[in-house]
Amino acid sequence: MGDFNQSVILEAIRRSDAGLSRIELVEATGLSAQTITNITRRLLDEGFIAEGGRTINGPGKPRVTLRLVAESRFSVGVHLDPAVITFVLLDMSGAVVHRRVVRTPDKDPRRIVETVAQTIDLLIDEAGVERGLVSGIGVAAPGPLDAEKGTVIDPPKLHGWHRVPLRSVLAEATGFEVTLEKDTTAAAVGELWTSKTMTEGSFLFIYLGTGLGASVVREGGVIAGSSHNFGEIGHIIVDPDGPRCLCGMRGCVEVVCTPQAIVEQAEAAGVFEDDREASDERAVDARFTQLCERAAAGEAPALGVLRRAAGHVTVLIAALTNVLDVDRVVLGGPFWGRLAAVYLEEIPAPLHRLSATRAVRALPVEGTVVGDDVGAVGAACVVLDAVLTPRASDLYLED
Repeated sequence: MGDFNQSVILEAIRRSDAGLSRIELVEATGLSAQTITNITRRLLDEGFIAEGGRTINGPGKPRVTLRLVAESRFSVGVHLDPAVITFVLLDMSGAVVHRRVVRTPDKDPRRIVETVAQTIDLLIDEAGVERGLVSGIGVAAPGPLDAEKGTVIDPPKLHGWHRVPLRSVLAEATGFEVTLEKDTTAAAVGELWTSKTMTEGSFLFIYLGTGLGASVVREGGVIAGSSHNFGEIGHIIVDPDGPRCLCGMRGCVEVVCTPQAIVEQAEAAGVFEDDREASDERAVDARFTQLCERAAAGEAPALGVLRRAAGHVTVLIAALTNVLDVDRVVLGGPFWGRLAAVYLEEIPAPLHRLSATRAVRALPVEGTVVGDDVGAVGAACVVLDAVLTPRASDLYLED
């Protein structure tokens, strides 16, 4: 109960812009004044919060404002993508203190772990942060995952990654506690956690990376699924007449909506005069950027390809939202920034027509507030979230 109440108080202070007085904490949390006094005294002693001045609000003594000490703890977030690996260092407020991006060296797990460990050390050193203040490392990786064992199991875009015990080997290589989370789930945590206001309602998060995934936030938390692999949407059919997928079906998300699929559609439409010299993720990324730049410049063929891709994503979102009945849709991920203008223009109207609840309400479609680094930021937030966010499950008693 004490840990839960402490999390409630820290969360309330964290989400307040100017801090809260003890009286305001009583009002915000519903805890007794004595409980607030006892816990805030301990948090002050441990350096998590500090007194930030006095405010006058009505009659009586001025109130002492308590604020979060952002630099009291930090976390590292790592987003493992087949093309690039993104690293961020977050403080307790969720602000990015330092950032690095490196090319994924190759698909060999050993080399990737070595690169990740070395870059984490460099990230912390460059930021001038004491290692003892780093609470842990969060890693966002493509699924499927074995959450209990901390293992990455044969992700489609990381060939050769057969049951790699990423959590344990990275913990051994860095000396930090490591939390492994699915990239789509981590992204939703980042979106939820970095909001300045208490998030109400529910939303579907569509993750646009080298592959596509989904996650759902409901009642202030992310739905992870029974095996922590919620959101594997690659084989939902969005175009029955589309290209054949490795699964044997036609028009799956995997072969229609991913950046590689969109680039191939652009090449087939004659948007590019020359052929790619390589077909790996880096070459796809470069060509995808060119495609989006041409669309932004108003080139009709390039814009047409992205509009068709938006139509396919709309079919996907409609299928998911009709089943899940969420309040809104959020899109984000490493490729989102390049697609945002077209997708936010093209998706809302047809999605409304396809919505089963269109007669009841509109379904807002928004871009992420975190940015393209949402996977890495979310991974770091997973670490902070475990420390700061109050959970009713923490109150359950085990036999």
